[in-house]
Amino acid sequence: MRFSANLGFLWTELPLPTRILAAHAAGFDAVECHFPYDTPTAEVVQALTQTGLPMLALNTRPGNPHKGEFGLSALPGRKHEARAAIDEALAYAVAISARAVHVMAGRDGDEGCFRDALRYACAQADAEGLTILIEPLNAFDVPGYVLQNTAQAAEIIQDLNLPNLKMMFDCYHVARTEGDVLAQFNKVLPMVGHVQFAGVPNRAEPDQGTVDFGTLLPALSAAGWDRPFGAEYRPSGLTDASLRWMTALHQRRS
Repeated sequence: MRFSANLGFLWTELPLPTRILAAHAAGFDAVECHFPYDTPTAEVVQALTQTGLPMLALNTRPGNPHKGEFGLSALPGRKHEARAAIDEALAYAVAISARAVHVMAGRDGDEGCFRDALRYACAQADAEGLTILIEPLNAFDVPGYVLQNTAQAAEIIQDLNLPNLKMMFDCYHVARTEGDVLAQFNKVLPMVGHVQFAGVPNRAEPDQGTVDFGTLLPALSAAGWDRPFGAEYRPSGLTDASLRWMTALHQRRS
């Protein structure tokens, strides 16, 4: 099994390039991030080149977090802002050789607007060989989010029929609202572009909570997932002290 460090939650006390170095030192195989836009792309490229780690994905800007915004692409009347956020994310991704962009939908929006934004995003991304990701989010953490479950995401992907549109399958969100994570994963595997995980229900270390990732992640691998699993959890303390789960999983597989 290989693992990607989500630098939106891990080593947040460090600048983004230093987080990349820390992920490499900790034994991660890849990195991913949320909103890297305050960091010059040259600094990120230097860290990625130094470590040899691929950047798997980044997010479009969420909008105004002080107003509770969690994405723009599904919000009526915000089409131009949403497209600008998509363009910015794609340009940043190209500059750092990232592989995918997660287009954030937003709260209390319209699925039709979201679909329109995804058509635009996929067309722009296709020219650069990039994947567009959409992620269902549980209603406990993000009430009102337009994309709420894997069935809805699958329907959008099937209806739009765009080859570079994939699902971000987050085991944490699925476990909070949809029950059997492995069963849901098997239903949508051909549409999955990235897999993430965190402890349930508190989103802490994955060796805490109600989901046994020591059993689940090998089962996802056996089902056909052969790419890194994204560790997107909030450490209960310093990140380096929270990594016992990774050592245990590697030992379990050896």
